[in-house]
Amino acid sequence: MSRALWWMAGMLALGIGFVGVVLPLIPTVPLILLAAFCFARSSTVMHDWLVDHRVFGPSIRNWRENGAISLKGKRLATVSIVFVIGISVILGIPTRALMLQLIALGGTLLFIWKRPSGPKGGHPRIQRDKT
Repeated sequence: MSRALWWMAGMLALGIGFVGVVLPLIPTVPLILLAAFCFARSSTVMHDWLVDHRVFGPSIRNWRENGAISLKGKRLATVSIVFVIGISVILGIPTRALMLQLIALGGTLLFIWKRPSGPKGGHPRIQRDKT
């Protein structure tokens, strides 16, 4: 894939991720991780800006360095998923669709909660080493 396509994919993921900051049903962190992945292949400037970002940088570094999802992130994801399932039940979506949703979102929760919350034996690094 060309650098321009990686850059466009990164911008799209970043834009949707920013929308997810204010809309709780859009998964912000996975989209920001995707944007960082795309920018690593297209734009050093955008990648470095994102990794050093005060809000998004710690999540990116925690995932990259430890394969970890913060406890706060796990809790927010769980609340969002329970909220979505609750809305689906209230709206009376068909049983088959609800079962598929439960399987997919249950698998997502299982993955999220099986990931570490930070580095083994310590707290996630908040500051990036500048050496």
